[in-house]
Amino acid sequence: MKVVVQVKLMPSPEVASALEATLRTANDAANWLSGEGHRRGETSRKALQGFAYHDLKTWGLSAQPALHVLRKVADAYTTLRANIRAGNLGRPGSKRRARAESKPVTFRPDAAQPYDDRCLSWKVDEQTVSIWTTGGRVRGVRFACSGQARKLLAEHRKGESDLVHRDGVWFLIATCEVPEAERYEPADFLGVDLGIVNIATTSDGKIHAGRELNRYRKRQLALRAKLQKKGTKSAKRLLRRQRRKEQRKATGANHIIAKRIVTEAERTGRGIGMEDLAGIRQRVRLRKPQRVALHSWAFAQLGRFVEYKARRAGVPVLFVDPAYTSRTCAECGHTDKLNRVSQGRFACRSCGFVDHADRNGSRNVRARALELWRSGAESRAPGPA
Repeated sequence: MKVVVQVKLMPSPEVASALEATLRTANDAANWLSGEGHRRGETSRKALQGFAYHDLKTWGLSAQPALHVLRKVADAYTTLRANIRAGNLGRPGSKRRARAESKPVTFRPDAAQPYDDRCLSWKVDEQTVSIWTTGGRVRGVRFACSGQARKLLAEHRKGESDLVHRDGVWFLIATCEVPEAERYEPADFLGVDLGIVNIATTSDGKIHAGRELNRYRKRQLALRAKLQKKGTKSAKRLLRRQRRKEQRKATGANHIIAKRIVTEAERTGRGIGMEDLAGIRQRVRLRKPQRVALHSWAFAQLGRFVEYKARRAGVPVLFVDPAYTSRTCAECGHTDKLNRVSQGRFACRSCGFVDHADRNGSRNVRARALELWRSGAESRAPGPA
């Protein structure tokens, strides 16, 4: 399985200028190539290479970087066509779809640039890299990462790495091929109910509350609104410093929760059952104050984290249909909208069973996962949200 490792580069000012010039040149070349391909109606990798490879080298790109620019442009058009086929850009004839189809794909001046082993070499023990730039090869560029990341790089790094410039900081994002553990036959399943108030609740009764994260999101929302309304230079500087803080906090929380869920399932020899919530944002209708919470909810990310951590540990994962799990009694199976008394309380109208609403839902998820597994379902990742 593929795992990405992000390391922070610590270039000198001269090297940073060379890296910045390299990204700018590569993305200017990509924009030119995208425009030419769109004008000719030829955006496949083979077609782009046929008419533009030698022209790209006149931009100051050597052979391998020129090929990477070709592939980056071709892949961008492949993604665009896939989004159009999936209906993500609207129906045929819609303004959004027409706008996307009528103009070439563009790249930011600091958009990420892929590197292979011919353009980038690693000395993991010394924590340095040698990297190609338009001004020549630069050696001995130091990087910083955790001990775990360094071990992954030393043992499993394989394939391309991306050079990324984000908020004034340089990163290399490397791909590692990590062997999967042999999947075991689960004795039972650990059901996981996902939510906004409680991020995850397991069928064992463990509640991973979202109170702290939700309060932080409200504070950040109020702060952004205040600074945007103020509009001064200092307010804009503070807004730039606040960028991605909320995202990083949510990502960290999801990593911790996912690790705890997988560890518990592995310790007890169980699989993991989770709700497949793909498309929920399109299905539900909410009042305006609730939409912010719904669209900030990183349930798909948590599902991905659980899935990849489980694959490394050999834990089976099933994503089940979430329909009526919050209204169905885990004891007698009676389904009624009135069973869900409040956000946190479940009381069955048929048998009188009372439980925490999210725990009741997680028990229903566990039962559905166990039934699916017995019927021969395969462990899988969720679809796109």
